[in-house]
Amino acid sequence: MMNILKDLLYGVSLKKVIGSTELEVEAICFDSRKAAPGVLFVAVRGTESDGHAFIEKAIDLGAAAILCEELPLNIRENISYFLVENSAKALGIIASNFYNKPSAKLKLVGVTGTNGKTTIATLLFQLFRDLGYKTGLLSTVQNQINDLIIPATHTTPDPVALNRLLSDMVESGCDYCFMEVSSHAVAQSRTEGLEFAGGIFTNLTHDHLDFHKTFDSYLKAKKGFFDRLDNKAFALTNVDDKNGMVMLQNTKAHKKTYGLKNIADFKAKIIENHFSGLLLNIENEEVWFKMVGSFNAYNLLAVYAAALLLEQDRLKVLTSLSRLSGAEGRFDYMISPSGIIGIVDYAHTPDAVQNVLSTIQDIRKGTEQVITVIGCGGDRDKTKRPIMAQVACDWSNKVILTSDNPRTEVPEQIIRDMEAGVMPQNKRKALSITDRKEAIRTACHLAKPGDIIVVAGKGHEKYQDIGGVKLPFDDKEILTEFLNLVS
Repeated sequence: MMNILKDLLYGVSLKKVIGSTELEVEAICFDSRKAAPGVLFVAVRGTESDGHAFIEKAIDLGAAAILCEELPLNIRENISYFLVENSAKALGIIASNFYNKPSAKLKLVGVTGTNGKTTIATLLFQLFRDLGYKTGLLSTVQNQINDLIIPATHTTPDPVALNRLLSDMVESGCDYCFMEVSSHAVAQSRTEGLEFAGGIFTNLTHDHLDFHKTFDSYLKAKKGFFDRLDNKAFALTNVDDKNGMVMLQNTKAHKKTYGLKNIADFKAKIIENHFSGLLLNIENEEVWFKMVGSFNAYNLLAVYAAALLLEQDRLKVLTSLSRLSGAEGRFDYMISPSGIIGIVDYAHTPDAVQNVLSTIQDIRKGTEQVITVIGCGGDRDKTKRPIMAQVACDWSNKVILTSDNPRTEVPEQIIRDMEAGVMPQNKRKALSITDRKEAIRTACHLAKPGDIIVVAGKGHEKYQDIGGVKLPFDDKEILTEFLNLVS
């Protein structure tokens, strides 16, 4: 793909220009190792490295143009330099221009919040495909263009990869794309330059404070997504979440609400809640859904509301939703031959763990044990570790603290951080087993027919990251294997 540089810079606020804007650009990069002749290098300040330190390397590899926040001391001849206030924002706009503004050629809906993003985006993708549309998905689990599955590396891809995927969706005739919008993506301007048809807010609880440092910064990142929506879009928020209405304060978009408890534009009520599914009254229509728990009642209601805001037929939407089962690794449910229930869930925040365990508490008959296997990720927010353990202990009969993805941290230290949250009254119900496979095996041996085992934290992931190396590991596969052995 060939573009003229001045066209790529359309919409970018330039502070200073050195050199020509008439250059032909074959590619954009922000990783200096990908620089080559005909490439525009954008120097972005990242969390681990600063692209400005690699400007000379990019030029040595052939980059003909540099966009940066700070000009290098050595200005080379025959190289064009463009000075901007914020390189990350400029990169989003340039990437959108490079791929000919793909987000404007389909209806792009973003989903943000702490919990529920993947389920809502996946359900919307499944729903609109079922309604007959060509559709794209950008999610934590996977990216998808109709039937084509593309592995996901981040919840929200970088601006170049993101616009490339959207361009591929347009080329494939997609009418809609549903994407998760992470707080990191908003803070790092990865969604800059995109045109959204709508935004959905799920909830806001303790997470990612390793990156955002404070809860207020985390909230502002989520709110920033809605602040940027234009007056042609809709902004749909969970009115039952204490921060739900905050999201709508400064948005130009059409403001809409959904909820189970408070007055809302879209309202639902839980009639029955079983392991086999949910019976909901959605706007005076009783519908049985395959999904479980009050948190999924919110997810289903958000999907229903978004579909109606996208002008879909109400009855067709409810009929289709009743057939869908959501995202992989979200309350994945199985029963062993002896009647032990196993549940695998991606829950990796205190609130998500409580949602899963409180849902089980609502459904269980009262005599069966709940055995929870749980860990916390390394190189991530350490403050939630003791809280995760405390929540697991408060809502379970037995808890096995184990490894999640330790990454570069010592697994035993992560578990010690979690053990600090085990209150004296809960000491007898908690044990620590570093090896995750052994922890799952132990849970299966402790369980009796009718008991419920919850394996939380990794959900859909098919690996375990130990020492920076991703080793094959599938919670569902391992849990199924041991449940069959003890039956």
